[in-house]
Amino acid sequence: MIEGKGYESSLKGHFLISMPNLLDPNFAQTVTFLAEHTQEGAMGLVINRVHSELVMEDVFKELELESAPAIRTLPLHLGGPVHTGQVFILHGPPFGWEGCRPVTPSVALSNSKDLLEMLALGKGPKSFILTVGCAGWGPGQLETEILANSWLTFPASESIMFHTPVERRWKEAAKLLGIDPMRLADVAGHA
Repeated sequence: MIEGKGYESSLKGHFLISMPNLLDPNFAQTVTFLAEHTQEGAMGLVINRVHSELVMEDVFKELELESAPAIRTLPLHLGGPVHTGQVFILHGPPFGWEGCRPVTPSVALSNSKDLLEMLALGKGPKSFILTVGCAGWGPGQLETEILANSWLTFPASESIMFHTPVERRWKEAAKLLGIDPMRLADVAGHA
C-alpha cells in the first residue's frame, strides 16, 4: 500500500514502469503488471521480457500436453526472478478456470492445469501471456522503491499488455503518462 498524507491505496491492476535509474537486470526497462498489492507485499508479472530460448511448446511438452501448431511457437515470457519454476497465466475472459484470481474486471491471473490444457489446444482466453516466474516484494519494499524513484505507476492498459509488440511495451506504457522515458531524470523531485 502506498501511504502518506492520510491515504492508503492499492496499486493492484496497475503497471509499474521502471525508471531509467533502475539498473537491476531483472527490471531494467520493464513494465510489470501488479496482480496483488496489500500491506503484506506485492506480486506482479513482467510483461515485456521473453525467454531467449524457450517458447510455449516447451512448457506444454514438459507438462505432457498436446498442443496446436499455431500456439507452439508463441513466446514464453519471463515474469520475474521469483518462483522461476512456476508457470503463471495473465489473461482476459473467460474466468471460470480452477485457481483463477480476478485482478481487474477484465484481467485475471491463473496457473491451473485446466487453463494450460485449453491454451495448448488453442482454446480459452483470446488474450493471454504465459510466463515463468513472477516478481515479488515484501511488506513496504515496493513503496520504498517507488519513493526512491525507481518506478512510475499507472493503471494498466490491456492494449499494451496483450496487443503491443513486446519490444515496444516499456515506451508505450510510459507514453500513457505523456512522457518519453529516455528523457526522465534519475532523481526524484519534491514540491
